[in-house]
Amino acid sequence: MTRIAFPNPEKAPTGEPLAQGGDLSTSTLLKAYSLGIFQWFDDASPILWWSPDPRAILPLDNFHVSRRLARTIRQGKFQVTLNQAFAEVVTGCAQGREEGTWITKEVQAAYCQLRQQGSAHSVEVWQEGVLAGGLYGVALGGLFAAESMFFRVSNASKVALAWLLEHLKERGFQLLDLQVLNDHTKSLGAVEIPRSQYLQRLKKALRVKARMAPDPAAPSESQG
Repeated sequence: MTRIAFPNPEKAPTGEPLAQGGDLSTSTLLKAYSLGIFQWFDDASPILWWSPDPRAILPLDNFHVSRRLARTIRQGKFQVTLNQAFAEVVTGCAQGREEGTWITKEVQAAYCQLRQQGSAHSVEVWQEGVLAGGLYGVALGGLFAAESMFFRVSNASKVALAWLLEHLKERGFQLLDLQVLNDHTKSLGAVEIPRSQYLQRLKKALRVKARMAPDPAAPSESQG
């Protein structure tokens, strides 16, 4: 392991990494999340750490449910589970990206360790027993930091996100971090806020004793 001392994220450069190097141990990753920092790099780069300004979040009451998605949820075409196929979800997120992936084998192994430790969680969406999509991220206090999502069937990742939002609200979470805004998450209700505001919200969220619910024994019908 190569330990890293993270600099103050409030002084991080805009559009550039905050730091590089270190390792992807569970302690390093959790320390980074607690400071508002996340890893993002590819096989050709050293480990890079970021704290962008602005920061993307999805307010828990701001998820945009289209008529089509609402109809899909009502019809119960999908079943949703929590933490039943974590490694498969991470693999699904890493696959099928034409521009390559930052979810390297090293990153996959690191987050599987976080799952074993109890901090990382996955939401799986199934259709007739086959994994149709899902997402994964890290829970810390009242923060859920979403890392990535994927779909193999239309709307499956949106169903996963809708389920996650309801779950987070029920369990007392305060902050859903999406790191960087893109067109897809923006269409679902994600917004950008100044890094200074994000870090303030993060401090408050970390004081909350929220926990993801125990793993369900059986699949539950998708709910939005």
